[in-house]
Amino acid sequence: MFCPKCGSLLKPKRDDGKRIMICSCGFKEGNVAVAKIKDVVKEGRGLDVVDVEQGETLPLTDSICEKCRHTKAYYWLIQTRASDEPETKFLRCQKCKHTTRDYS
Repeated sequence: MFCPKCGSLLKPKRDDGKRIMICSCGFKEGNVAVAKIKDVVKEGRGLDVVDVEQGETLPLTDSICEKCRHTKAYYWLIQTRASDEPETKFLRCQKCKHTTRDYS
């Protein structure tokens, strides 16, 4: 519920045993129906790693594979977080095809 005076969120409070809704601007609403707050958790989207189409090539970089210790990996960038944060760099080992993420 929002304050009709200033538009701020009304907060519940007990006053003389009654439940009222108050606002920081001083507005009070005494005729309050019981409101229930519930959390709705949506299932997060899984991360979709896009495979390279046959015939496409990815740039190669120097990176040590965690799995086989090979020193070259293909990489690509995808914006997986908010737009004001850096892109996620995916690295795929040239030798064993193990894929890792680099958030830096």
